[in-house]
Amino acid sequence: MNLFSVKSLALLLGGLVIAGGAEAMDRITGKAFATRSEVYATQGMAATSQPLATQVALDVLKAGGNAVDAAIAANAMLGLVEPTGAGIGGDLYAMVWSAKEKKLYGLNASGRSPKSLTLEMLKAKGLEFLPPYGPLPVSVPGTVDGWFELHGRFGRLPMDKLLAPAIDYGRRGFPVSELIAYYLEGSARRLAQYPGFSDTFMPGGKMPKVGEIMKNPGLADSYEKIANGGRDAFYKGDIARTIADYMQANGGYLSYDDLSSHRSDWIEPVSVNYRGYDVWELPPNGQGIAALQILKMLEGHDLAALGHDSAEYVHLFVEAKKLAFADRARFYADMDFARVPVAELISDAYNRERAKLIGARAAKSVEPGNPHLEQGDTVYLTTADSEGNMVSLIQSNFRGMGSGMTPPGLGFVLQDRGQLFDLTPGRSNSYVPGKRPFHTIIPAFITKDGKPWLSFGVMGGATQPQMHAQIVINLVDFGMNLQEAGDAPRILHSGSSEPTGEVMSDGGYVSLESGFSMETRRELAKKGHVLRDVIGEFGGYQAIGINVDTGVYRGASESRKDGQAAGY
Repeated sequence: MNLFSVKSLALLLGGLVIAGGAEAMDRITGKAFATRSEVYATQGMAATSQPLATQVALDVLKAGGNAVDAAIAANAMLGLVEPTGAGIGGDLYAMVWSAKEKKLYGLNASGRSPKSLTLEMLKAKGLEFLPPYGPLPVSVPGTVDGWFELHGRFGRLPMDKLLAPAIDYGRRGFPVSELIAYYLEGSARRLAQYPGFSDTFMPGGKMPKVGEIMKNPGLADSYEKIANGGRDAFYKGDIARTIADYMQANGGYLSYDDLSSHRSDWIEPVSVNYRGYDVWELPPNGQGIAALQILKMLEGHDLAALGHDSAEYVHLFVEAKKLAFADRARFYADMDFARVPVAELISDAYNRERAKLIGARAAKSVEPGNPHLEQGDTVYLTTADSEGNMVSLIQSNFRGMGSGMTPPGLGFVLQDRGQLFDLTPGRSNSYVPGKRPFHTIIPAFITKDGKPWLSFGVMGGATQPQMHAQIVINLVDFGMNLQEAGDAPRILHSGSSEPTGEVMSDGGYVSLESGFSMETRRELAKKGHVLRDVIGEFGGYQAIGINVDTGVYRGASESRKDGQAAGY
């Protein structure tokens, strides 16, 4: 049999390995994992986790809106069509690249704990941790104020035009997509017991199935009030009063005063240089700098030579993650209440020292480092416009649909982000009234030589900094394109170095997506890693890159989600 016949047989049998190599003969790209092409466009682009939201963003761009307008419209749409990850009961973070000013801006639009609820009151209830659902973990929703901060600084079209598509879809209804239907069903099992949830999301006593029409007139009404009355309609008007009355009637502490006194903060993004690329994250109360720590610990290794599917690369990555997350558990918190040594945590010198702790075998116990203290479930979307403005935005209720607490007639669930407070007194993330909890959601951005290169993010709780670092490594070290970098099989380490104060003492476990070889898995086990299979916990990715010389955008969307990247 000649070589052509062997190759033909391999194609028929699904891409068998031939001639001792590892070429994936059934992939045009040559990759061993399923992927598809990047999306290219010049005038504008959007990448979101739901196609209807992507289309709304493009419509806004085509109507003369800019990237910020498109991001707000898409986020509002996601709160309707993907309530399992987003909504105006949750928080928001964003980075905006201003083409005019050639500057990256950061916004922290996360809310604070109720002023009337104290740590002593929580301890008196016998709690060691805040519960994941119900009234106690509810903090102020920051998303709507975040929209108006973004819009006031950068927006172009009036807010009523940006919210109009979601209002129309809320009243007419929309077909539920596959993955969202799956998560809706899971949310029903957890949250139906909480007052107002079933009335809002389960008319007739059940969640809609795949392809069925879902309506949310209550959310449409809330959006209309916000469109007409501005941010005060949410924080000082009927919506705020409804939330406060509902919480008081159902054992909660979030008050009208908590809502009316809320504010967002413009903050400076922070960065490290990784092999010539400046990777940007927002400082705590989020966890973005963990991704920067991981990258700096790995920069001293030739990852390209090791290869993506190698036990040594996976081992180095997991061990660096353990060290970064030990620091995360110890130091990351609301910087209005804690001294977080951000500059030192992401410095070359500190992370070189931390990297020296990576041994040949899996560490079972990892402690935080000792930097000098200085004074002083989720949706991700990204948009870009014809002027070169770009937005990296992430928004979440936490734990899918949030706390389950659903005020009557408003169409959304309140978040349960307060669950991530530490109830041990005296720690960086210890509960304090009026304090922002540690946050998992993080947008990201990359510049090169002072110019925009990539806006991206990966939704999914504690997976996010791990996946941010992997996306950067896939692009920079392994030479993948944007879509390949997201589709490549992922590494997930899970342990107990948590922002609630726990420090990993058992080594945790490593989960590898299908696509990593059995040889790699065996070698990891020999190094002392405990491997465990998980399903659906590897995050959700969107990205838009730009070639500043040609003005061409390239986009990618997560193949593990219902999402879409599109442009024109």
